Amino acid sequence: MPLPDTMFCAQQIHIPPELPDILKQFTKAAIRTQPADVLQWSAGYFSALSRGDPLPVKDRIEMPVATQKTDTGLTQGLLRVLHKQCSHRQYVDLADLEQKWGKLCLPIEKFRALLQLDPCEHEMEWMKFLALGCSMLGGSLSTAMKHLCEILTTDPEGGPARIPFETFAYVYRYLSRLDPAISVAETDVYLSSLKDSITPFEAPATGPCLLTPWTTLSFL
Repeated sequence: MPLPDTMFCAQQIHIPPELPDILKQFTKAAIRTQPADVLQWSAGYFSALSRGDPLPVKDRIEMPVATQKTDTGLTQGLLRVLHKQCSHRQYVDLADLEQKWGKLCLPIEKFRALLQLDPCEHEMEWMKFLALGCSMLGGSLSTAMKHLCEILTTDPEGGPARIPFETFAYVYRYLSRLDPAISVAETDVYLSSLKDSITPFEAPATGPCLLTPWTTLSFL
């Protein structure tokens, strides 16, 4: 038997004063992020909001760019989101990271395939995972390092994308070791020549920084 229609007057309906702003910010976040599954992403959004964690929200709408050999769904914007959520820890729990990956509506099988490049048991250094994610965005070491610099830089968008040389060298060595076609000697020569040729820039609390460099070495 259907319930009878109930009439309410305006005085009986209480709207929490913070609700309009919550819904407004949620709508703007959904438009910027363009999640593949709005309900799945929304669950992650409100879960993070309730805990006070960084939200799974892109800084801006991304235009589609066909740079990947296969469509993984991963973009630089989504890697930025993961970096905001995870970079406060040196090591990340892989189970927790898999959850964050899933709440961004990214295929779990791609997450597991990425980890096969450098298998770990239960946790992984965040910078290494970020490096592997950058390598998934393109098919060359230069492309991976370009994405890394653009994610890590504190320069304004459209600027030189400077990062500390030590960070660049650490990630470059890590990715080059995963490519059997690149020898340790080649890596050492490249980084040595790069360090000698760049003009250093002092960045607060980070030491010498460099402009985004390029290399033609292949990767993956």
